[in-house]
Amino acid sequence: MSHDLNQRAFQIAQNVASRGESLRIDVRSLSSGATVLDFGVHAEGGLQAGLELAQLCVSGLGDVALSAGSLDGSTWPLVQFSSDHPVAACLLSQYAGWQISVGEYFAMGSGPMRSTAVVEELFTKLDYRETSSCIVGILESAALPNEDVVQYVSDKSNAEMSDTVLCVAPTSSRAGTLQVVARSVETALHKLFEIGFDVARVSSAWGIAPLPPPSGEDLTAIGRTNDAILYGASVMLWVHGDDDTLAEIGPRVPACSSDCHGQPFLEVFEEAGRDFYKIDPHLFSPAQIVFQNLDTGRVHRFGREEPDVLRKSFGL
Repeated sequence: MSHDLNQRAFQIAQNVASRGESLRIDVRSLSSGATVLDFGVHAEGGLQAGLELAQLCVSGLGDVALSAGSLDGSTWPLVQFSSDHPVAACLLSQYAGWQISVGEYFAMGSGPMRSTAVVEELFTKLDYRETSSCIVGILESAALPNEDVVQYVSDKSNAEMSDTVLCVAPTSSRAGTLQVVARSVETALHKLFEIGFDVARVSSAWGIAPLPPPSGEDLTAIGRTNDAILYGASVMLWVHGDDDTLAEIGPRVPACSSDCHGQPFLEVFEEAGRDFYKIDPHLFSPAQIVFQNLDTGRVHRFGREEPDVLRKSFGL
């Protein structure tokens, strides 16, 4: 089944580009004909730009919104995501699974371009590959891509450079921070996928996490955005199938299943020598997950939020 991820995202990108000034993003056309949308490298961006960027990440297969919650006794903004196509939206599109390294340029790549490049084993296991006349990618980076980067991405995706749209935001920008925190459901699904759960059982999904305060630089932003998910995110999944597998696998899903749990992410990151791949992969999950079984009516809840860690991370 094709979800036309790139076509969907391309339409969103065109709409976003037409509203560049009001969204405070910069629309750049390269000599190759490729389009680069700057959501926060040189452009100011903002909350609305972040919501649009998150929509691009999921190819429009879900709703991203800001809602009100509380943190440390104060009203606090939360980033909410819901989808009736969660596997396509989150694993086939949103997951930042493509490390893009061209010369001195590096970015974590997400968005539907991944489904055409298929450089990740995930697509083989989920048996999905997309062919598209246009591609849209999201780059988490503090620098804008040059023609060499566009050429690399386009070649991998079998697309013309002139039909390529790359959206860029550093983690520390408002748009970049928001789109990362919109990944509460994605982290749950990816964790389930990695530990062998049949994610095709997931029919609908909802997740919410606190929006961190501004960080000023990417290292602090990386810490705070991870903590927002690990210690503040709640995810609910509506699933089909039996209850026994949910009861068995549930305790292995939330962040508290990791021995690293309980420390602000930056402390874990420093102990790992700032190498993500030396960190226990079981840590990268939402704080809490709830399964609602559509076939039996049973509810299974696992994990817990950690407001004390959030207060320390957010500087409250």
